[in-house]
Amino acid sequence: MKLLRLWWAALVMPLLFLGSQAAYAALSVSPGSITLAIAGKAMLSVSGASGSVRVSSSNTAVVTAAYASGKVTLTAKGAGKATVTVRDRYTTVNIPVTVIRPPLAVSPTSVTLASGAKTTLTVSNAMGTVSARSSNTNIIAAKFSDGVVKLEAHDAGSATVTVRDRITSVVVPVTVTSTTGGGGGGGTPLPGTYTLLAWNDLGMHCMDGDYSVFSILPPYNTLHAQLVDSANGKLVTANVTVTYESMADADGSINTLSSTKTNFWQYAPAFFGVNLANDVGLTGNPAPSLIPAGMSFEQASGMFKAEGIPITPIDDAGAKNFYPMVKVVARDATGKQLAQARVVLPVSDEMSCANCHASGTVAEARPKAGWANLAQGERDYKTNILRLHDDKHLGQSAYQNALVSKGFSPTGLAATAAGGKPILCAACHESNALGTKSVAGAKSLTAAMHGMHGMVKDPKPGKLLDDITNRDACYQCHPGSQTKCLRGVMGTATLADGSMAMQCQSCHGTMSNVGSTTRTGWLSQPNCQACHHDGKREISAVSSTGILKQWLDTRFATNPNVPGTGFSLYRFSKGHGNLQCEACHGSTHAEYPSDHRNDNVLAQDVQGFAGTISECSSCHKNVPLTATGGPHGMHTVGSAWVKGHESAAKNGTTACAYCHGADYRGSPLSTVKQARTFNADGKMVNFAVGQKVGCYDCHNGPKGN
Repeated sequence: MKLLRLWWAALVMPLLFLGSQAAYAALSVSPGSITLAIAGKAMLSVSGASGSVRVSSSNTAVVTAAYASGKVTLTAKGAGKATVTVRDRYTTVNIPVTVIRPPLAVSPTSVTLASGAKTTLTVSNAMGTVSARSSNTNIIAAKFSDGVVKLEAHDAGSATVTVRDRITSVVVPVTVTSTTGGGGGGGTPLPGTYTLLAWNDLGMHCMDGDYSVFSILPPYNTLHAQLVDSANGKLVTANVTVTYESMADADGSINTLSSTKTNFWQYAPAFFGVNLANDVGLTGNPAPSLIPAGMSFEQASGMFKAEGIPITPIDDAGAKNFYPMVKVVARDATGKQLAQARVVLPVSDEMSCANCHASGTVAEARPKAGWANLAQGERDYKTNILRLHDDKHLGQSAYQNALVSKGFSPTGLAATAAGGKPILCAACHESNALGTKSVAGAKSLTAAMHGMHGMVKDPKPGKLLDDITNRDACYQCHPGSQTKCLRGVMGTATLADGSMAMQCQSCHGTMSNVGSTTRTGWLSQPNCQACHHDGKREISAVSSTGILKQWLDTRFATNPNVPGTGFSLYRFSKGHGNLQCEACHGSTHAEYPSDHRNDNVLAQDVQGFAGTISECSSCHKNVPLTATGGPHGMHTVGSAWVKGHESAAKNGTTACAYCHGADYRGSPLSTVKQARTFNADGKMVNFAVGQKVGCYDCHNGPKGN
């Protein structure tokens, strides 16, 4: 009997184990191998898993791997080969991964410019030392520095510029014309030609990743442009056309098609009652493509505008790119190109409620009917939100009336969406972004969202979102840990201890402030003069109670009541030469210089460095000499002013203190943006980038002796 029992254990028990294992589907991972470029991302689909799933990389210097919701996210770190291992309770699957270094890339691939003009080539994916060599320096000079090749045209003719790294060389044909016109680089002013400035109005536009359950915002981007005649420094507003089209950024990422990357067009009729052609937005403007699309001229603002461009944050290679580039081109009535601008058109689908509303996350957010537990992440948390919405309001008569008036199911929003009719949040909640009004009893969308969630605890630190004083509170839902929407010079400023000087709350106040029912969404916004006044630069625009600070100084003030809104808004304001403020300072949340490369391309094209467009020569062929006629009442910047500023100083130095400091030793407003050398009092004085210019740099204080 003992031998029989041993035989049973040795033979039958393994069969039982195999039988129990066979009850589960075999672990499957696809694709079975993958090749990525450095910094690229890819997804592996995992199915048939039993129990918990673990992933690991044999070499995290080559590729890292993270698992969530049936997907393994791979991130390429460095060139080489590695194995990503996926394990469940029973099975191990090995996926070979090869990471390649993308070849040296130079953009644009050819250049035509007039003699005397300057432009740049953008260099990416370089390995080791980079050099640039011109085949004929009498025609074109080339010099590599800080990721770009600076070109300077001399005489008419054709030449090539060869850019080399340790492995590869790229040859760029260059044509230099003797005639004026044609526009060099991205709108760099040439003798007798033009400067084209272009920008996105908000710094970041948001869209839903999935539209099958509900929608907060459609794909809807807005592009602005202004054309300056550098011969007279004035805006060109007639007899020109301005267009936009897709272009690749320095990484080669290009976005020429949007309709295949989102299900918005499928559900647009349910939201807005319109059948849109693929890649056409709600205003009739198309998504950027290789075919130029027209911009219309807006007389009141003096700018060209394309509103409602439906672009998505997925490029043509299927990779996420929140900062796609477009080329804006100005042409005269004959079709001749006057100038072009390379500008970012930012968009993010990183609006997410998953941290609290994904199935199985925060117990307090669990709907009465239970978690949806849907495989698709965004459908899952959105369904949970609709169930919670019904839990809170379904017994109210105003809610029932709203359901009926909007053609929704009387059993609630969750049932409506489940029946194939997705919900537009702004259909019931006022949104100035979409121009909708609230139904009776409903708050505006911003008041409903921010007002309620301010009293919600962040599941990680356990603090109310209203009590969190940094951008982490806002990045819970707004873009976000990947997008990093707040990326302009104010968003990246640091204190002496290295901490961030300004957060979202510094300008907008707490979540409860933003959610106040007395606030008008999209219009009750901070303005420039709340922090920039009387020679000061404060780091908070609001008081401790969230009230916007008010000052009498209007040197940096936004325009009141534009465009007839009753509010004072940066994105609608204009100043020097009727240029829009954003034309020179950059978009909201992405003010120059931004910490994202693509944001800075236009400023670098126009003036040769990232930062506020402040070089007079950017828009003036012949730089005028003025004591107070520049932007914000500035004097001319350059050698001409150095030679002539003595007479201005003799009339009083009080105005000088505004930028040069009360002690006349310099302030942030007199910081040098590019290295300069001046002849002052018979001696050459050098100023390095970042140096604060003051009277004591050249002579003994404001008295000049």
